[in-house]
Amino acid sequence: MALVYALVLVVQHHEHLVRPWLAWTVLVVMSVWTVVTHQVYAKPEHRTGRFLGADLLLTFGCLFATAPATTPFYLTQAPPLSGYWFAGAALSASVIWGRRGAATVALAYGFADLTLRVIMDAAITSATARGVVLLLLAGLAVGYMARVAEQAEERFAQAVRLEARLRERERIARSIHDSVLQVLSMVSRRGDELGGEAAELGRMAGEQEVRLRSLITGGLDAAGAVATAPDQARGPVDLRDHLRPLASPRVTIAAPATPILLPEHTTRELVAAVMAALDNVERHCPEGTRAWVLLEDESDTVTVTVRDDGPGIPPERLERARADGRLGVAQSILGRVRDLGGHTQVHSDPGEGTEFEMRVPREGRC
Repeated sequence: MALVYALVLVVQHHEHLVRPWLAWTVLVVMSVWTVVTHQVYAKPEHRTGRFLGADLLLTFGCLFATAPATTPFYLTQAPPLSGYWFAGAALSASVIWGRRGAATVALAYGFADLTLRVIMDAAITSATARGVVLLLLAGLAVGYMARVAEQAEERFAQAVRLEARLRERERIARSIHDSVLQVLSMVSRRGDELGGEAAELGRMAGEQEVRLRSLITGGLDAAGAVATAPDQARGPVDLRDHLRPLASPRVTIAAPATPILLPEHTTRELVAAVMAALDNVERHCPEGTRAWVLLEDESDTVTVTVRDDGPGIPPERLERARADGRLGVAQSILGRVRDLGGHTQVHSDPGEGTEFEMRVPREGRC
C-alpha cells in the first residue's frame, strides 16, 4: 500500500521531476525490493541483522535519490520519493532489533530528511517532525508487540513439550506399574516375611521401588530421558530433580509441584548438604530411623529442611565434635550453606529427632 501511494505521488507531481526516468527507476527498485523483502522476512531464520542492514541501506538510498530526480519545490508538495514506503524498513528494525532499534531508525530518518532538504536547499516543514513521531510511535508499538508475541510463542511451545512429556510419562508409568513395581513390591514384602538374607534382598527391592515411583511422579527430566539443549544445560537447574534420587524406603522427599530453579552451583552445594545430613542419620541413628526432606519455595529464598525421628543430638555434642576435629556437620552442612549466603538452624532435643533447616537466597553465590 505504501508503494502504491508513492507511485500516486510521483504521478500527481510529475511536473516537478527534473529526471523522470530516475524517479521511475527508483519506483521499480522499490517494487522489486518489496517482493524480495516479502519473501525473505517470511522465514524467521532469514531475519538477520545483515539483511536488515541491506534493507535500510537501500531504503535510505531511495530517499536520497530524491535530490537528483526532483526540484526543491517537490518537497513542499510531497515527501521524498520513498514516501511512507520507508516505514517498512523501520518496522522491520523494530521486530528484529527491538524498541531501541526502532527508535534509532526513526531518528536516523529525521536526520536524513533534514539533510536531504539542506542539500536541495528546500524548505524545512513540520512534516519531517510528524514523520519522525509517527515512526517512533509505530516502531515502539510493533517492537513491544513482537517481543510479547515471541514470548507467548515460546511459552506455548514449552506447554506443548510439557504435555508431550506428561503423556509419555503416563504411558511409561502404566507399563511400569503393571509389571516392575508390582514385582518389586512383592519381593520386598516376601523378603520381610522370610527374614535373613531374603530380608536384605527385600530391602533392596523396596529401595528400588521407591526410586522408580519417584522417577515416575517426578518426570522424565531427572533421569535424562528428555534431551536438553546445550545452552539450556548451563542455565538454572531444578533442585527437585537432584534431590529425588535420594528417596528410599526410609527417606521421603516432599517438594512443590512447580520447578525450583537455582544456579547449578547452588543446587550442587545444597544437595551435598542434604546428603551429609542424611549420612549423619545413617551413621548415628538406630537402624530403621526415618528421615524427611522438605523443599519450600519462597519469593526470594529457598528452604530445605531435613528432619529425622532419631534419638536427637545432645546440646553439647556438636561443640564437642568440633573441638575433637570432627567437622562433618560444621563444614558439610553449615559451611556449605553459609558459603551460599544462607544460614542453617539446627533443632534437636534428646528423644525427639533432629532438624536441619537450610535457607539460601534464590540467587545464591556462584
